[in-house]
Formats: sequence, C-alpha cells, structure tokens
Amino acid sequence: MDRLLCIWFGAGLLKPAPGTWGSAIALAMGVLLHRVGHFPLLACATLAVTLIGFWAVRRYTAGMSDPDRSEIVIDEVAGQWLALCFPSAAFYFSGMDAGVFPYPGWVAAFLFFRLFDIWKPWLVGRADREGGVDGVMKDDLWAGIFAGFATLLAAALAHLVLL
Repeated sequence: MDRLLCIWFGAGLLKPAPGTWGSAIALAMGVLLHRVGHFPLLACATLAVTLIGFWAVRRYTAGMSDPDRSEIVIDEVAGQWLALCFPSAAFYFSGMDAGVFPYPGWVAAFLFFRLFDIWKPWLVGRADREGGVDGVMKDDLWAGIFAGFATLLAAALAHLVLL
C-alpha cells in the first residue's frame, strides 16, 4: 500500500517527467476537491496527503540509499494541493460559490508550483539538499507555499492592472 500511495496510484510511473504528471493529476483532483467541498475539503485533503506522504515515503524507501526516487510523486500531490489552497482560500473567504474556481487561479498555481519545484530556490533547495525521507516531502511543501504566495501576488497585480 505504501508504494501505491508513493507513486500516487500509478501517476509516478508515467513518462517522461513523472513529477509533472503527478502535479497535473493532483491539479485535476485538487480542482475537483475544491468544487465538491470548497477550501475546507481541499485543506483537509492537503493535510491528510501530507501526513500520509511522510508515513508512506518513510516505509517505501526504508533501506534505500537514495529515497528521492522519480516515481515518488505523493510529494508533488501534497505540494500542488498546498499551492491550490491559496486561491481556494481566497475564493472561499470572498464568498465565491464552490462550483467556481476561475482558471487563472489553478493554472497559475500549477505553473508556479512546477517552477519552484524545478528551480528549487532558497528554502525549497535547502530542504531538497537535506535529503533523506523528510527532504523528499519538505521541498515540495516549500514549493507549494512559494507557489501559493506567487499565485496570490500575480492575482493582486492582475486585478490592479485590470482596475
């Protein structure tokens, strides 16, 4: 079961770029979670997949010399959902209907998440260099936080320009 979770039910086996595939699948699932239960459901799912990710990665990679394997994408799921939580929360607290998740919000969250996950600036890179099981998850969580803030900043700038 831990392997199935780590490869996110097969997403991590898709080639090329399993991390991008994992993020894309997580994006679709995250938008669906938002539309079904708005920000509270997405936030709860993000917390759950993060906790499960730390557990599953630890079990799956036990005894491996390098736990940061390309087929492990549960970290991308957690990070992508975390990035989506930012626009989802903004829509929720502004009173928007759960059935609405305007495409610029989720597209920006996806693009910024992939950018920070690949580029690995500052805390993202530090967590990645930490290595080990926790580093597998932490770098994507930091990338998700950076992507979330970048998404909100991009939205603010876009709205200022459009006013």
